[in-house]
Formats: sequence, structure tokens, C-alpha cells
Amino acid sequence: MTVQTIPDIDKMTAAQQVELMEALWKSMSERNVNAEPPDWHREYLADRQRAVANGEDSFITLDELEDDLRSELE
Repeated sequence: MTVQTIPDIDKMTAAQQVELMEALWKSMSERNVNAEPPDWHREYLADRQRAVANGEDSFITLDELEDDLRSELE
């Protein structure tokens, strides 16, 4: 599949959409293997660390997240 032959996404089969996503992901990941994260990532993480240290925020376990998501979907 090439860019010139990509049909309208809504008209693509599920297999074609997956193939397109995989090609995009491969291309993007190969280009960004050694890329530095943007500054806003560091700022966001620093803000989260400060909030947790000040007791303003907390983390939950993966199990808690899954339970929360299941509850929302029911």
C-alpha cells in the first residue's frame, strides 16, 4: 500500500486499516528511536511528582485502574 493508493479510511477494510496503522507506526518509531522527549513531557512529570509529594495527587495500581474502567463500562 502506498500513499498514492490509500482509499478513504472509512471505505477501507479492517485489515487495510491495520496495515496502514502498522506502516505508520513502524515509520514513526524508526524515526524517533533516539529522539528526546519534548520539554512539556518533563514539565508534566515534574508537576505530577510535586503534586504527589504535596499530597495533592496519588497513583493507583493497574488493578485499580482496570476495576475503575470496568465499573465505568457497566
